[in-house]
Amino acid sequence: MASWQKIYATRNPAEASIIQGMLEENEVPVQIMNKQDSSYLNFGDIELYVPGHLMEMAKRLLEKTPLHE
Repeated sequence: MASWQKIYATRNPAEASIIQGMLEENEVPVQIMNKQDSSYLNFGDIELYVPGHLMEMAKRLLEKTPLHE
């Protein structure tokens, strides 16, 4: 099985969910690792990971989103 690579990090849960949905709609599996502090949401990130062999495809899809500015 291919290793998972970090493709995106944000502090906004809604943004992470939108990116996850967009990738999954394009048949790219996504794993989310929430590293935010549960009491202070301004500490830590929400990281999105994709399989290494799909990383280039995921990057191309991410570049097309308005969130990626």
